[in-house]
Amino acid sequence: MPRIAIEYCTQCRWLLRASWMAQELLTTFGTDIGEVALIPGEGGVFRITVDGDQVWERKTDGGFPEIVVLKQRVRDRIAPARDLGHSDRGHTSKTGTPDS
Repeated sequence: MPRIAIEYCTQCRWLLRASWMAQELLTTFGTDIGEVALIPGEGGVFRITVDGDQVWERKTDGGFPEIVVLKQRVRDRIAPARDLGHSDRGHTSKTGTPDS
């Protein structure tokens, strides 16, 4: 079963954001994932990995992910054929173009 890790900065007090994202992923993927781990870090880190493969990093990807985008990136790693319902339909990215 896939392991999702959310490393967050304790200095920045991002625990609530990390735990909310963990809850959203657990609610969406249920028994399709084996674990969601919250990993305290420092220095402005906010990184999300699936089985060690990075799916989001705050500094590289420019801030925090919209939850719809995060769910799509996780889905693409663990169950590419899975339909995310309304999250897959009509979502527009920050650039104004539909996400694929």
